[in-house]
Amino acid sequence: MTEVLPEFRVVRPATAQEAAAAHRDNEGARYLAGGTDLIPNVRRGIGDPDLLIDLGGIADLKKIEVGANGARIGAGVTLAHLAKNAQIAAAYPAVITAAKSIAGPGHRAAGTVGGNVCLDTRCVFYNQSQWWRESNNFCLKYKGDTCHVAPKSTYCHAAYSGDLAPVLLVMGAQVEVTGPEGSRTIALPDLYGEDGQNYLALKRGEFVTAVLLPKDVLPTVYEKMRVRGAIDFPLAGVAVALRRDGDKIGDLKVAVTGTNSRPFIVEGIEELVGGPLSDEVLDKIGDLVQKQVSPMRTTLVAPFGRRRIAAALARRQASALFAG
Repeated sequence: MTEVLPEFRVVRPATAQEAAAAHRDNEGARYLAGGTDLIPNVRRGIGDPDLLIDLGGIADLKKIEVGANGARIGAGVTLAHLAKNAQIAAAYPAVITAAKSIAGPGHRAAGTVGGNVCLDTRCVFYNQSQWWRESNNFCLKYKGDTCHVAPKSTYCHAAYSGDLAPVLLVMGAQVEVTGPEGSRTIALPDLYGEDGQNYLALKRGEFVTAVLLPKDVLPTVYEKMRVRGAIDFPLAGVAVALRRDGDKIGDLKVAVTGTNSRPFIVEGIEELVGGPLSDEVLDKIGDLVQKQVSPMRTTLVAPFGRRRIAAALARRQASALFAG
């Protein structure tokens, strides 16, 4: 069955304030950045916006600024442009690693920082054609009343799969958001919620305008597992930030993507700071990850395997960072 886009209008505001005003006046509007996720979904009948607000004409969203107090990365910066930025590479190399790992070259040429940070959650029962979803009575995330992954659940279990988020989380990033009520800055963890249907804690009409990174961040690495070495979303992605203090752990943070409905910082890791990175500590890191990730049957890969892989990635990265 051929899938075609529905009828909609497009406006291209010149400022973030104009974009927010356009959304305020059109309840069915959606913001459009690179469109690599939104347009395929709309084509499949997931959403039926009557207005697309194209953010591509807002120059301020495309700026990267690195200064004495840290970095500001505009939400409209493409992933390809970010991956080639020398200043970000020097100060935040793990951000470059994550950006280069996203999808394929064509996707990165169009996809944006804001789009990846706000990436819609995914599930094998959701990211399908209209006729396929309709034949399964849709799902809790869109038009249905049952989460097919967990039929007795009262919330959606679709998984968040953005690659930038875990790196930004362990670096202590914030995000600027703009909406009809004005602009505000929030800590990145506060942007997300553990519900695949309502995974972003944005007010109506708000959108992310920039990512803010502090000046000093811990040495960080990012690694993910996916079925194919390109294009695929992470089935489990882990960012580890670690500072060594002599023969002890000076600081340590771990964040995960691809397993839950939100990217998150693993809790309890801070209790391991101050001691050596022994095999016992590595086991504790793996245990903490396994206890807090909650992969479900949202992909064709078994949840058990994704849980074990997330733990293994965390162990391996922590060991590598400690070894220098």
